[in-house]
Amino acid sequence: MTAIRYRTVDVDGHIVFYREAGDPGRPPLLLLHGFPTSSHMFRDLIPLLADRFHLVAPDLPGFGQTEVKPRDRFAYSFDALARVIGRFTEVLGLQHYALYIFDYGAPTGLRLAMAHPERVTAIISQNGNAYEEGLSTGWNPIQRYWRDPSAENREALRELLTPASIRWQYEHGVPDTSLLSPDGSALDSWYTSGDEIDEIQLDLFGDYASNVALYPAFQAYFREHQPPFLAIWGRNDPFFLPAGAEAYRRDLPNAEIRFLDTGHFALETHAREIADAIGGFLPH
Repeated sequence: MTAIRYRTVDVDGHIVFYREAGDPGRPPLLLLHGFPTSSHMFRDLIPLLADRFHLVAPDLPGFGQTEVKPRDRFAYSFDALARVIGRFTEVLGLQHYALYIFDYGAPTGLRLAMAHPERVTAIISQNGNAYEEGLSTGWNPIQRYWRDPSAENREALRELLTPASIRWQYEHGVPDTSLLSPDGSALDSWYTSGDEIDEIQLDLFGDYASNVALYPAFQAYFREHQPPFLAIWGRNDPFFLPAGAEAYRRDLPNAEIRFLDTGHFALETHAREIADAIGGFLPH
């Protein structure tokens, strides 16, 4: 059953889009994307795993095809994203699942894991950070906005939403950029240009400080529950450094750590390698 189905579901009044593939009787794997992309980032990975797992990849609120509620009706924060995705898993009847977390998907998914550790069977972190040493100097403009949420500092972050900046995120650290399809970054730019999306993304830049504040709680969860853990990392990521991957071993001594010679969006160039690593890591 390798066909991908494209569905929507009503999650307490929030219409969530998701991709689904594989036999529902197989072990479930919940795939959580990051900024500024959507479940489209998993388009190459899903077919490679659909013969062994039940794959579910939602678009987070404010991203992709999921309903974009106005900011005066829905406060875009990482707590809010986690609440919607947590209820999404319940509406779909996912009682247990492994997590694939990337970028924004990491603080979203780790909130789910802390709230219901009994539901999470394993975690794959692909450039999904939970340690301060993983934050590069690329975060400086966003951290400046955390310290001083002025209109000037907020406005300065709009540069991160431009098509050129989004494309740079895809290309940085990739040895051969001819391997990068232009479609992913072009689609991200199109989604990001939607009504009020820029303000939603700026809200989330500001709220990312809440994730860093939760790092000690995430780490306590790791120490207490010791979930099987695979960190597979584009080593040339301009935002999340290899030290962030290595740091997981501090709290998860049995964690598997692997590095790939690519950048932030490792699936764009290494989907097969990541699929093989997941296939060897997760029982199926």
